[in-house]
Amino acid sequence: MTGRFTGRHAALVIGGGFAIVLAVNFTMATLAARSHPGMVVKNSYIASQHFNEGLEAGRAQKALGWTVTADARGDALIVDATSSLDQPLTGVKATAALSHPLGRGETRELVLAEVAPGRYAAPHGMQPGQWIAEIRLTRGSERYYLEERLVIGG
Repeated sequence: MTGRFTGRHAALVIGGGFAIVLAVNFTMATLAARSHPGMVVKNSYIASQHFNEGLEAGRAQKALGWTVTADARGDALIVDATSSLDQPLTGVKATAALSHPLGRGETRELVLAEVAPGRYAAPHGMQPGQWIAEIRLTRGSERYYLEERLVIGG
């Protein structure tokens, strides 16, 4: 039996191809809309007005010469800080904000206590997974900011 390829068959093939493309596009658009919004700041114009202030803060932070590392160990967030002389950085007010990389859930604010010279810690109470920790250290007029991606749990 030899089948003839008619105009009706061509229309079905072309229509089916378009249907597949539309279904894939709709699925991808839906998945994109339900995930990360892609927004870094609420108002880019306002953020642009403070760009130079951010550059100056970065230069001031670099001039401090501090070395700061963060890690999640067990159920605690641990921050180690050393001065430009490679000595433990003591007497620092340390805070952290933990948030999900895709903006899911609430941000958790932590106040870290100095548990050893140059080591600051606080229980985080976060679920296992990846989290973004925004760590701020303050001593007098000195300011240090670190954003670190942490993996909590297995």
